[in-house]
Amino acid sequence: MLVEPERLDERILRTLQGLHGSIAFNGLRRELGAHPESLSRALRRLEREGRIERADGGYRLLDSTGLVPRAEARQLRPIAQVGLPPGTASRAILARLTGHWFGTLRWVGVVDGPQGPLLAWARRDGTGHVLLGIERGVLRVFVPMEEGGADLGDAEEAAYDLLLHAVEAVRAGTSLRVAPVALFAARSSAPGLVGVPN
Repeated sequence: MLVEPERLDERILRTLQGLHGSIAFNGLRRELGAHPESLSRALRRLEREGRIERADGGYRLLDSTGLVPRAEARQLRPIAQVGLPPGTASRAILARLTGHWFGTLRWVGVVDGPQGPLLAWARRDGTGHVLLGIERGVLRVFVPMEEGGADLGDAEEAAYDLLLHAVEAVRAGTSLRVAPVALFAARSSAPGLVGVPN
């Protein structure tokens, strides 16, 4: 018996549910390996059906009532953090990073976090994600726990690469010195884990 391949529509919905946030068109295209025209048609169809909406530079999943569903918490492994200079505008830093590619990292979109938005990038080889957020004057870089298995060294390297670009974005927006960088061993114990919606 021949198994029919999963429809692109269902793959889009599953991806939006897993990443949970506003995912850019090109982020979806990379995640799904979809042809741009096929993806455009599927996204328009899902919008007409009221299953997704276009918002904040990307697409997000809607539930049957037309509301964005609440995400389930997932674990993130902190990789590094940088204290921002007093008075640094977090939104300006995030805006300087949003939508850009850095080294082997390709822009995916903005995912929902418990303390605010997290910017998300996918590694070029498709082996995982790196997330960045700012909370209470501290810029933090994470990798999802489920992606920190055998290729943890690659995940850490991508996270450190992102951190360097983030520090440059901070420096570009202020004449003040950036606080020292704190790096965490990704193999650290569970107390350093952060619960974030997926």
